[in-house]
Amino acid sequence: MSASEAEAAWGIGERELAITRWIAATRPQVFKAWSDAALFRKWWVPEGFGITMLECDIDLRTGGSYRLVYAFGDAGEMAFHGIYPEVVPDAHIVWTNAEDPDGALTTVTFADQGGGTLLTLHEHYPSKEARDEALVGSALALPQQLGQLAALLGV
Repeated sequence: MSASEAEAAWGIGERELAITRWIAATRPQVFKAWSDAALFRKWWVPEGFGITMLECDIDLRTGGSYRLVYAFGDAGEMAFHGIYPEVVPDAHIVWTNAEDPDGALTTVTFADQGGGTLLTLHEHYPSKEARDEALVGSALALPQQLGQLAALLGV
């Protein structure tokens, strides 16, 4: 697969966002980068955004939870947390964004494709307004984050 084919591709619905990215690694390798806190810390924070991850607690199993704490320069700290209602190793992860009543339900899937893994991240928001807010906020970092994941795993 060429570098241009590996770039992230967007899909946008009224209350949804989806992004796909091909990664030159196996599904178990990609899944591990989501489940191992030490690996997750290496790629999740987008470089150049002035954000530092202070805490990263991941209990990636059905019924497990996560907590991520960030420092935003002089703006202080912010925690993100939620639960994993469904986890199927090497296949998909579903999580909530419990810190915000307008938070998305996020699903990431891993599929074999072209000698690597096609990762699809899908966010479902409770309203169009919440989706619109994500489009000018956190969702802007997703292509870079997935690019950092691909680089970490050897693309």
